[in-house]
Amino acid sequence: MMDRALQLQEQQTYFASGATHSYAFRKEQLEKLKAALYQHEEAIYDALAKDLKKNKEEAWVTEIGFTVAEINYALKHLKKWMRPKRVGTNLLNFPGKSFILPEPLGVVLIISPWNYPVQLLLSPLVGAIAAGNCVVLKPSEFAPATASILETIITETFDQRYISIIQGDGATVIPQMMNNFRFDHVFYTGSTQIGTVIYEMAAKKLVPVTLELGGKSPCIIEKDANLKIAAKRIALTKFSNAGQMCVAPDYLLLHVSIKDAFLKELKQQIGAFYNTEGVRDYHFGKIVNDKSFHRLTSYIQKEHVIYGGRIDAATHFIEPTLLDNPPLDAPVMQEEIFGPLLPVLTWEQEEDVYRIIRTHKNPLALYVFTSSNDRANHWLKSIPFGGGCINNASWHLTNHQLPFGGRGTSGIGAYHGRFSFDTFSHQKGIMKTATWLDPAIKYPPFKGKLNLFKKLIK
Repeated sequence: MMDRALQLQEQQTYFASGATHSYAFRKEQLEKLKAALYQHEEAIYDALAKDLKKNKEEAWVTEIGFTVAEINYALKHLKKWMRPKRVGTNLLNFPGKSFILPEPLGVVLIISPWNYPVQLLLSPLVGAIAAGNCVVLKPSEFAPATASILETIITETFDQRYISIIQGDGATVIPQMMNNFRFDHVFYTGSTQIGTVIYEMAAKKLVPVTLELGGKSPCIIEKDANLKIAAKRIALTKFSNAGQMCVAPDYLLLHVSIKDAFLKELKQQIGAFYNTEGVRDYHFGKIVNDKSFHRLTSYIQKEHVIYGGRIDAATHFIEPTLLDNPPLDAPVMQEEIFGPLLPVLTWEQEEDVYRIIRTHKNPLALYVFTSSNDRANHWLKSIPFGGGCINNASWHLTNHQLPFGGRGTSGIGAYHGRFSFDTFSHQKGIMKTATWLDPAIKYPPFKGKLNLFKKLIK
């Protein structure tokens, strides 16, 4: 492996050569990435099982298949995305035409977390390739088996002058790169705390960033909700990947009148999905490491458990657990949970909901379960958040036609589908003026033309 500083310079030189710009090149690289994922499919399954105890079905849906779908969508639309977009031209600039020309940014850095280590590294990569950039990838060191197979995939598939992958301790490697090299964009997925550090380093060199962060995503359940459907959909998404998902419902806000009925349904669905004999060992994942395990178990010890609560330190297992009405100043309600613990709070007046959500403004996601379109729209319009669902949870991120991202402390910028292409492109505004007509009014002397200018420019 070449020296890191030299490698970054080589990538900068390779980008400047224009090698990555053509449609044919971009298309070929996307196809190569897809082929590599299929070629290494079994090795990816093995790595995800080692790091997070993911079963093959979950690994396909949330990791490999998710990325393949992103590639297929980009391949289908890439030619259209690359075309100049014609826009109108105002009267002042007659005769002329205007268009927006997307161009690649240059050498970009993508930093991914451990919870979905394939998807969250390669999905942004799809957008960066589609937009014509050179890329440096930094996978998480906390999913080492997956990081290793990703390194194999990248180094076997791509010229290192085009796409390189850097391993190591993120707290050391990332500052070394960002402080000594100016990237043209930094794309980071992870915690708000680390995202703030990334943002500060980028700001010193005026590097644009996309920050996909987290937060406490509330789930509001109205008294007219379909309780069985709500329970099934919340149980699925909250406890997928052992709750280690940035868009998992972080806490429930149940209308007080349906608390008992809903909890009965939710407990039944959790048991059916994850706790029946022969199901738990296959379907339920593990907590990633000791640090996360001890943080989560400390929450359980301090709160009133109304379902679950069993743990096994040797296997990093924490059972799907419901916590009844923890205080808003409790650690479990102050920090993003990122695990299989679900606090249950109740409300009666709307102000109760706003008061609770205001303690963590601008959540990454909001979920509303109700049979009323008016009530759903009311919540969507009255609460600022990144994105979300009505009568579902988390699945909005699987729709390539929706932007995915947060706002405020939950993130900056968005991606997926066309939004990924735009994130890794500069939209260059161009105006072409004809020469067959050249009105004298545009040139000095301007004395006496004020009234005419007022008519033209308004």
